[in-house]
Amino acid sequence: MENELTLRLTVFLGLFLLFAIAEALAPRKPRSQPRVRRWLTNVSLTVLNTLLLRALAFGLPLLAVGAAIDAGAQGWGLFNALEWPSWIEIVVVILFLDFAIWAQHLITHKIPLLWRLHRVHHADRDMDVTTAIRFHPIEIGLSMLLKIGLVYLLGPAAVAVVLFEILLNGTAMFNHANIRLPLAVDRILRLILVTPDMHRVHHSVHQDEHDSNYGFSLSIWDRMLGTYVAQPKGGHDDMTVGLRWQDDKPNRLGWSLRLPFGKL
Repeated sequence: MENELTLRLTVFLGLFLLFAIAEALAPRKPRSQPRVRRWLTNVSLTVLNTLLLRALAFGLPLLAVGAAIDAGAQGWGLFNALEWPSWIEIVVVILFLDFAIWAQHLITHKIPLLWRLHRVHHADRDMDVTTAIRFHPIEIGLSMLLKIGLVYLLGPAAVAVVLFEILLNGTAMFNHANIRLPLAVDRILRLILVTPDMHRVHHSVHQDEHDSNYGFSLSIWDRMLGTYVAQPKGGHDDMTVGLRWQDDKPNRLGWSLRLPFGKL
């Protein structure tokens, strides 16, 4: 799809800047650690993840969007056998892929091998817009392989995949951002979207709280499937973000990359 990378990068950088400014103007919680070291590590992980995905693109058809184009050319997938209106196809594809990401997220908490990778994300002791891009490269690679497989199964239009990727990245940055929303606004937004206060519960040190609120974009899956927790039991101001056993080491890039291979 022409200019797809430029479009996604422009939206990503624009939203990242917007949420970073909003955090500075109206923070929800005070930081427990200096920003510069954390941001350097989190952004470095994103650079490594981007390089990994670009490397994968040499062996795979331009990743998820390219898979949609290839599936269309080959006539593979559900929507290549249907003649639904484009807008219905886009809505169904976004809902299906968002649910798949919700299910993948839940599974990463339940399977010890996958949790080793995912805990790199949860090890961040402060939660802000950069936490949304803090993932181990192996987890990102596995997630992309899952998306490619689902795209071949669905056979969606490339535009539907692009819109989903933009929605996923944008909402992930939003709900990880350290933004203080008015309670009335939060209450209305979380009827549809995962808000920062809703997702912060998922980053609690308490097991019963971080095993909840798995959504990245839409809040409906947690509500429908019984994994929704409205608020942390200690309140947002007093809750602790991260993992029980951690110290300042998550700020280090090398430590974060080695974390999945250490003792649980």
